[in-house]
Amino acid sequence: MIPTRLLAREDVPELTELLRLNREFLAPWEPVREDDYFTEAGQLAVVEEALGRYDGGSSVPHVIVDEAGRMVGRITLNGIVRGPFLSCSVGYWVNEADNGRGFATGAVADIKRVAFKTLGLHRIQAETVFSNVRSRRVLQRNGFVRIGMAPEYLHIAGRWQDHELYQVVNPEFSHGS
Repeated sequence: MIPTRLLAREDVPELTELLRLNREFLAPWEPVREDDYFTEAGQLAVVEEALGRYDGGSSVPHVIVDEAGRMVGRITLNGIVRGPFLSCSVGYWVNEADNGRGFATGAVADIKRVAFKTLGLHRIQAETVFSNVRSRRVLQRNGFVRIGMAPEYLHIAGRWQDHELYQVVNPEFSHGS
């Protein structure tokens, strides 16, 4: 079974409930969210915006699902750039109750396939706060290598935080081609 699929408007109720359940768990890794973000109306706006970016070719928003098709998280290719860059960034999260079961690792592997095989991208970048050891392991299991550190990179949990930067390069691209 493929562990991810394209986000859909029909996912809003399940996604909203999952986010409500994980609000505190995700808080150290996410921007500060207003209360309306955790409502169906708030998530409908988020989903519609994500699908608009998908239609425009700059994002690929997926949900992460278990063997039964139950949503356990989200993963998105963001900032897709064509031309000589052929690159994007990836972000993901998994339900606290489903952490440690391989869903994030499988989802990153699947989204790599989408980025490299379907979209023909050259590179995927990922960023993680230094304290997010689990995310770093997920990236490393999927062939991402650390390429540096970005000071005060993203405003996470109410403050600008340093992030480790990782990347994986499409093996079908050879050096110089």
